[in-house]
Amino acid sequence: MKKTFLAIATLVFLLTVILAINKQSNITSAQSAGNSFKLGLPINCTLGKDCFIMHYLDRDPSPAAIDFACGQLTYDTHNGTDFAIPDERAMAKGVAVKAVASGKVLRIRDGVPDIRVADQTDKSRVQGIECGNGVVIDHGNGWQSQYCHLRQGSVVVKPNTSVASGAVLGMVGESGLASFPHVHLTVRYQDKVVDPFVGTGSSQGCNVARQPLWQKPLEYVPTGLIRAGFASKQPEMAEIWQGQLAETTLAKNNPALLFWVQAFGVRQGDEEQFRLIAPDGKTVINSKQPLKSTHRVWLSYVGKKNSASQPLVPGVWRGEYRLVRGNKVLIESIREVQLR
Repeated sequence: MKKTFLAIATLVFLLTVILAINKQSNITSAQSAGNSFKLGLPINCTLGKDCFIMHYLDRDPSPAAIDFACGQLTYDTHNGTDFAIPDERAMAKGVAVKAVASGKVLRIRDGVPDIRVADQTDKSRVQGIECGNGVVIDHGNGWQSQYCHLRQGSVVVKPNTSVASGAVLGMVGESGLASFPHVHLTVRYQDKVVDPFVGTGSSQGCNVARQPLWQKPLEYVPTGLIRAGFASKQPEMAEIWQGQLAETTLAKNNPALLFWVQAFGVRQGDEEQFRLIAPDGKTVINSKQPLKSTHRVWLSYVGKKNSASQPLVPGVWRGEYRLVRGNKVLIESIREVQLR
């Protein structure tokens, strides 16, 4: 009886060791695969200059959401990385979507209109085609990449054709479930979604070892400027995304002059600092205000009304904006407008 018990215990121990070795082997194999597969950018732009990353992959399995850097620039179940451009005006000019690595095109879709999703009705309209116009590429060895929200009529590749790394697939658009112009990139290894900022073999959550897939390191930017400018009336988010309110000259007889800023990734407690300076150098507005809540996309503005007693004088007006978190300035923007 004692020998039998020892034999069973030994067998259980050996099985545990084997399982542990297999698990570690699988992790090592996945990590090795991650080290060998590298990605280029899926968009033809310069990050931080004419494009930016709006959302990262959600690494929290619960209804909460967290990105790989333990930040909040994501949302629940988001399974990719959103590379965004400033507005629909840039989209109309054309910003190319590129293959992140060489491979064979598996599937494409085109013909879905570019209609920016703004409410629940719009969401219902794109049910089942949330990716919009898109491309899926097989890179071999279990790797695939998917590109969503391309501009209608822009997809230039066909299924079963080979593409090189950096090849143009189409143009950035707003098709499908898109509330701003961007390309959504999802990377998969053996049919499982992989965060390109973390790599394979890591558990969920944000406090994990990272082996990024990018050919060149990409900086994590949790907060940044999208656009800024002047308007003669209260700006609306839809107008900003459409590329409106980009004038550098306005009429002096407009009812008001407003300096606006659109940003991403602002957080509760961040301090906004606005200055509006008249042509004579006098500071008309000098405000500092903490933000009361966190926003993935934020639109803020200050302004001066035009009145008989205090008219808007002609000349060059200057707007200055800073977003401060703790002791660090995250956004600093200066814009000028000519009143005539």
